[in-house]
Amino acid sequence: MTKRIFTILAILFLILNVYAQKGENIILETRTGNLEGTLLIPTKNKNIPVALIIAGSGPTDRDGNNPYMKNNSLKMLATALLENGIATLRYDKRGIGASKDAGIQESDLRFENYIDDAIQWIEFLNLENQFSEIIVIGHSEGSLIGMIASQQTKVDKFISIAGMGKPAAVLIKEQLKSQPSFVLEESLPILQKLEKGETIDLVPQMLKPLFRPSVQPYMISWFKYDPKKEIVKLHIPILIVQGTTDIQVSIEDANILLNANSKAKLEIIKGMNHILKESELDRQKNLQTYNQPDLPLKSGLIDIIISFVK
Repeated sequence: MTKRIFTILAILFLILNVYAQKGENIILETRTGNLEGTLLIPTKNKNIPVALIIAGSGPTDRDGNNPYMKNNSLKMLATALLENGIATLRYDKRGIGASKDAGIQESDLRFENYIDDAIQWIEFLNLENQFSEIIVIGHSEGSLIGMIASQQTKVDKFISIAGMGKPAAVLIKEQLKSQPSFVLEESLPILQKLEKGETIDLVPQMLKPLFRPSVQPYMISWFKYDPKKEIVKLHIPILIVQGTTDIQVSIEDANILLNANSKAKLEIIKGMNHILKESELDRQKNLQTYNQPDLPLKSGLIDIIISFVK
């Protein structure tokens, strides 16, 4: 009889756990269409902290995936925080996943659209009465979006994970250095014009994937923000997390953010790459992890976040 009761309880716990992790689908109405996200709330659902998770650049969805790779990094992050008593809300960026219908034509898209979306999600959480505090977690480009959004609405703490410390144009120049020299040489005049707010009609064919005319207005709107100047404007506790095997954002970027704000704390995680997984620095082996959805998050990451939040 005791064994049978134990089995029933185990099954019941499993069902409740699966239900909790499934979460609630949240629809946010905007002037240009609906955005969708997943709200995960622990069983103890009163007086608990909640984290808004903002994804990085490109066609990245609420789970940290895109059409070309699946790593489930942000889904794992949300689930791990849930298991430690922290509610989370993560969402598909406009034009991506379930938020596809809220997409704006590329030539009309601006970096501010993503900032405004994050602000509206924060305001949604502020309207809920069950949360004790709101933490914004921005990953990669989401770090800059999150720190600007956190200036404009009520947020209690901010966490930057693999966030850039330099303006995007500077980062692009650094990344282009790994390409053949002529690529950088032809890109520099274009970048200089974009930094001045000027568009370019004639773009070399090989550079159109990066500098096509329709994406230039977005790049101009993105380039004008300097992360170290934006993080200065935050007057709340800040946690900066950076991995040593991140091949997209460097420890130098993390230190720039750290030195810009006295309220910031830096945690370096040895062996963690850009998608929060364990990896070597070797580029090929590092990139292989970007498409391994079952590879767990790097150990230590969740403990660091929980310690900061609680």
